[in-house]
Amino acid sequence: MAMKTIHYDHRSIADILALCLIPISGFATDIYLPSLPSMTTSLGASMGEVQLSVMIFMVSGGISQLFVGSLLDCFGRFRLSNAALLIFSLASFCIAWFPDLHVLYILRAIQGMAVAFIIVAKRAHFMDLYTGERLKHFTSMFSIIWSVAPIIAPFFGGYLQKAFGWQSNFYFLGGMTFLILLFTLRYGGETNKSFHVFEFKPIARIYGSMLGTRDFVFALLILGLSFGMVMLFGMASPFIIEHTWHFSPVVAGYCALLSGVSLMTGGIISKTLIRKPLHRKIPIALVLQFISASLLISSSVLFTPSVFVMMAFVIVQHIIVGFVFNNFYAYSLGRFSQNAGVSSGLSGGGFYVFSSLFSYGSASLLAVKSQMILGVAYLLLTIGVVIMYLVFKKTEPHPVKPHNIKPRARVQLVAD
Repeated sequence: MAMKTIHYDHRSIADILALCLIPISGFATDIYLPSLPSMTTSLGASMGEVQLSVMIFMVSGGISQLFVGSLLDCFGRFRLSNAALLIFSLASFCIAWFPDLHVLYILRAIQGMAVAFIIVAKRAHFMDLYTGERLKHFTSMFSIIWSVAPIIAPFFGGYLQKAFGWQSNFYFLGGMTFLILLFTLRYGGETNKSFHVFEFKPIARIYGSMLGTRDFVFALLILGLSFGMVMLFGMASPFIIEHTWHFSPVVAGYCALLSGVSLMTGGIISKTLIRKPLHRKIPIALVLQFISASLLISSSVLFTPSVFVMMAFVIVQHIIVGFVFNNFYAYSLGRFSQNAGVSSGLSGGGFYVFSSLFSYGSASLLAVKSQMILGVAYLLLTIGVVIMYLVFKKTEPHPVKPHNIKPRARVQLVAD
């Protein structure tokens, strides 16, 4: 059967649309973070119960990403990702229409699965169309563009919360994704040039080969621990800022904006130093990160805790997180270019699951409700990153033999 491909004249537009969807997972979470305190009242839930909706989305999306790559390699990117966009949009509207904690949990799980199809397909879009330095250029941009979500989403969500209430965040998500879907249907198309027959054993061998590559696995753990710090701040800071210090959701949004700008700044710095070997730049970053977390704890004892003191150290911490994250994200995505869909899914899904567990685990076990406890959580996660990096450094990368799956000859791609 014929399948629409991207017209050459529309490739730039398709690239822009794909880049716009790269940060959708973060946007779908960060936009309602300033509303978490309000949602506890509206839904009659506790802080932990509302925070659990964030973890459900991240775990659902992360686990789904581990597997959807093989489906996208076998059945194509275009139709599956478009169907996922429609499902995500409808689920967003339903969350706003039916304000109930259990409905929120179910639909956030569905949204997580939908987002997995979307972002894995859009990352694979670039791996399908580009190679060499051009591909490296795009993969190093992914985490920079991805950090747009923590900048824009909570800042915008804070104003939506103050003006219209928490449901407005989900109305906005539904309308935004539906609009992108319409443009994608017009200007997008299939990019997969080598369709595979869906066979369990060959696909399982690919997953086994990748997960058996130690440097790849430890890189994912470093990504999970690093981004776990960002998610921890996102889940805990609204309660610290709004409940402890009695600021408005708009202030929480501004603080999240600073966090996002810091994350992007770190990514940009990393991109400028992309040619420098990891062993020369990562140890310096980790030492600075350890010092920053320690000083945040010390400042909580020596000085009166305040939003200004906390954010000064959060900015430093998240710049370093962005730097470390961007380096290891590019490393992970480029490790298995011969199986782009599976590689993209494992890279994104693996660190997403790890970061959700580390962030929610830290928030729950430490009950992060103060500046000092936030610093303690940062320090523990930083120590985890240091340990994982030391193991990663001792793991010599080795070439992995590609596993080929039978081509599916019945699929024919045609230009529009």
